[in-house]
Amino acid sequence: MPAPPATALVAPPRVTPLLAAVALSLLLGLQPVTTDVYLPALPMLTAALGAPMGQAQLTMSALILAFGLAQMVWGPVSDRIGRRPVLLLGLVLYTVASAGCALAGSIDVLIVWRVLQGAALAAAVVCARAIVRDLYEPVQGAQVMALALSGLGVIALIGPLLGGVTALAFGWRGPLTVVTLVAALTLIFIAARLPETLARPDPGATRLAPLLRRWREIAANRVFRAWALLVACSYGGLFTLLAASSFIYMDVFGLSPAAYGGAMALGSLSYLGGTLLCRRWIRQHGLAGAVRRGGGFTLAGGVLIAATAVAGLPAPWAVGAVLLSQCLYCFGHGMHQPCGQAGVVGPFPHAAGAASALAGLLLALVAFAVGRWLGVALDGTVRPLAWGLAFWSLMTVLVAWTWAQRTEG
Repeated sequence: MPAPPATALVAPPRVTPLLAAVALSLLLGLQPVTTDVYLPALPMLTAALGAPMGQAQLTMSALILAFGLAQMVWGPVSDRIGRRPVLLLGLVLYTVASAGCALAGSIDVLIVWRVLQGAALAAAVVCARAIVRDLYEPVQGAQVMALALSGLGVIALIGPLLGGVTALAFGWRGPLTVVTLVAALTLIFIAARLPETLARPDPGATRLAPLLRRWREIAANRVFRAWALLVACSYGGLFTLLAASSFIYMDVFGLSPAAYGGAMALGSLSYLGGTLLCRRWIRQHGLAGAVRRGGGFTLAGGVLIAATAVAGLPAPWAVGAVLLSQCLYCFGHGMHQPCGQAGVVGPFPHAAGAASALAGLLLALVAFAVGRWLGVALDGTVRPLAWGLAFWSLMTVLVAWTWAQRTEG
């Protein structure tokens, strides 16, 4: 698929839109690799390590919390010294932590490695978002981001399938070994192909007083607040799916790890479709117009899964209804994320790292709260997944149809 037209601000000669999109796909793709590949193994490792549900969920929610908090460090540091050194250090740490996860001998050790993995993952994601602002204006950046997230959708499509197959073949350590290999390959590609993109590093970016002032200014910006809330709410629903789906599909509905991987891959395929349609709608309707239309799919997914829980459908019908709900929600998510991630850094060409970090912290706090709630709420029925997804679909639509519409004009 050809790269979208984009107007570079200060693009190094070797950073074409296609190279930027591929690099962003790999960097942002580490997030679903970290979660999606691991999901088919989650019930297996819970049983193998004798972990209660709360600790099993902590392997997800602690990672996300570390991911959010670490962005507050990586973002300003990348504004000061550049994206490339932060990326390389973060990817080295991420690879080491991934190997540690695969070798962990207890749930407590696994949680520690997952925390380090989340902190290192933050470097990749915060720099990826900032790179978009380094190179492009917001609308063009959203188009490149949509192309990159299409690539991420392909990664997310393959991830659960690969996780399910390797879990069946090698047990719960198999998917975590796959994550380690992906991490190493991403490190090699970024080291070899992606040059520095920050044209004017800010020597004062990590000074505490100016940094606190900058964060206050960013948080006070209505455009930032709208897009950051949209990203956080949309991801809240996605994280509900990620953290609860393996227990619902495998423990409640009785799917095998491979079949569960196929179910999650369908959601990823829907997400990929959403990013592709998003690129067209951004050109035709702008960022606000794209998320307004995407909200319809998000709401449909939330309403359908809530109706499924209320109706108490028998298992074969319930599986189909939950899967359709998941696909609808993921399709909408594929529209909200490119627009939202480009929107949060749009007003801040010289502080994109700090803005990206603040938005990432909000997203992580939402996901951490979801994970802790699910650790208590999962009860062997589809209801926790249904109520969680329905809630976040309503919140996402509220932001997409109100505050996001006020960012234009």
